[in-house]
Amino acid sequence: MDEEMIWPQVVKDRIKTGTDREITRSYPYRSAAPSSLWSELVDGATQEIYFAGYTNYFLFTSVPAFSETLRRKVASGVRVRFLTGDPEGEVTRQREAIEDTSLTVSTRIRITLEHLGRLGSPEGLEARFSAPSDAVNHVSLSVFRFDDDALVTPHLARLVGHDSPLLHLHRQGSGGMFDRFRDHAEELWSRAVPVTPRLGGAA
Repeated sequence: MDEEMIWPQVVKDRIKTGTDREITRSYPYRSAAPSSLWSELVDGATQEIYFAGYTNYFLFTSVPAFSETLRRKVASGVRVRFLTGDPEGEVTRQREAIEDTSLTVSTRIRITLEHLGRLGSPEGLEARFSAPSDAVNHVSLSVFRFDDDALVTPHLARLVGHDSPLLHLHRQGSGGMFDRFRDHAEELWSRAVPVTPRLGGAA
């Protein structure tokens, strides 16, 4: 006899069919997600890697051999993009006052720029600052994309990124949560300003 006839509710509970079906897992804090998750998603991507956090610095300090992995990915033909806030922007200064931490937002952005500068400018690696008009929307929501997977962090009130929640999404079809967040990040990218002239300099 078919399992669904015997245990229909068990089957329904085991298979997501609603609007949350693209949520693979959620974490109450970004820092609760293991660094291995980030490594696995970066390693598994074959076409597109897009880091649209406001600072992105934690990737270089928390993910093992992150820079070396990026070099390998770019060399294999994967498109790698970084979208950060402008370290000299007004929204950055406002966020620094809100967070009031010793490791300031602008410092965290410059850490990312320093690491990107060390990578040079290989074809396939792109970096931009979000436009001033988009900075408020950027600083309040981080989207990290790896092909059809994404890690999304909505930033809560005065909390820094690692203390805010994290959602792991996997695309199941068009028009779902993955696509909504992907489109948000792509819109920010479309109006963003290239970082390249300022890499390795006084950003």
